[in-house]
Amino acid sequence: MQTKLPKVGTTIFSTMSQMANEYQAINLSQGFPNFPIDPLIEELLAKNSKDNVHQYAPMSGLPSLLEGIAQMVHRVYKRDVNPAAEILVTAGATQGIFAAIQALVHFGDEVVILDPAYDCYSPAVHLAGGKAIHIPMREDFTIDWRELRQTVNQKTRILIINNPHNPSGKMMDQSDYDALVQVMTDHPNLILVSDEVYEFITFEKTHFSAHNHEILRNRSVIVSSFGKTFHLTGWKVGYIIAPEYILKEIKKVHQYLVFSVNSVAQKTLADYISTTDVTTLGKFYQDKRDRFKELMSKSKFEFLPSEGTYFQTVRYRAISDLPDVQFCEWMVKEVGVAAIPLSVFYEELTDYHTIRFCFAKTDETLIQAAERLCKI
Repeated sequence: MQTKLPKVGTTIFSTMSQMANEYQAINLSQGFPNFPIDPLIEELLAKNSKDNVHQYAPMSGLPSLLEGIAQMVHRVYKRDVNPAAEILVTAGATQGIFAAIQALVHFGDEVVILDPAYDCYSPAVHLAGGKAIHIPMREDFTIDWRELRQTVNQKTRILIINNPHNPSGKMMDQSDYDALVQVMTDHPNLILVSDEVYEFITFEKTHFSAHNHEILRNRSVIVSSFGKTFHLTGWKVGYIIAPEYILKEIKKVHQYLVFSVNSVAQKTLADYISTTDVTTLGKFYQDKRDRFKELMSKSKFEFLPSEGTYFQTVRYRAISDLPDVQFCEWMVKEVGVAAIPLSVFYEELTDYHTIRFCFAKTDETLIQAAERLCKI
């Protein structure tokens, strides 16, 4: 069989989680919480499962959920969005990104991706017949805007930005935001895919969103995730917001990819979204970040800034010279803790001896993991 994705194998997330199970290690690798969801969501889900909401939802999403999303965007970003024309509920953020790339990228188009990058971007570009152009960030995960400006050209169809950034936990600042606006201004045919699934998990720094600038929001596909925001990663429900002229093309792909998203989940989210303050999520995870760092204070790991997301990147140069993939395999087997090596997020497999821990875990899990890691 001739593969269409020769560079794609089993994801590092599946590999490390499988190893964690095999060696009974504490899993701080894959990015999912291990604590309960809000009991109110459970109550609403139980109620809705008994109501007549089990058939196909409308293709774009339940009207009540679309309206709820629009109201939340207005509360948080002071932006008015047309729920009927500018919002699409997706089967997770990844499906939204995939549908957007399939709809907007034509054969030979270039898509600029900043490495380290989440692993779903590049395969979607290849399947669309496009060319993924990878630009490495600096070692501190800041963007080299000079190189980016030199790279973007008339063939560039899409620029993908991930802010807050996975896997590094880095966030764009005002100068980055200004540089992004300038790039979009200089290239009027360029479309921005702004992956903002961790938009509400931010700490000391202000989150700059494509929602906040007219030039960006008029030419952006903004990707969000209920899984990240409400600790519901297994529900696989997200949404994208884009101008109608862009979203109508994405809907053409979406309707033949999944058509519509789980109706009971949508109804439950529609009932829940108006009852919760998403802006409190940052404080919740900031406490977990600080707790994990405190527990690890006697370790030999070098902690890098975690400004957003629920990930903490660390360097292990004081511990080992092993390549990061081998180091993570060694940790699972010998230490009993699973992490993610960052080299797998680079097209060139760049290895800065940096790994990523997920701190979206109970205090008990973080305490047990830190005890093991501090013994290295």
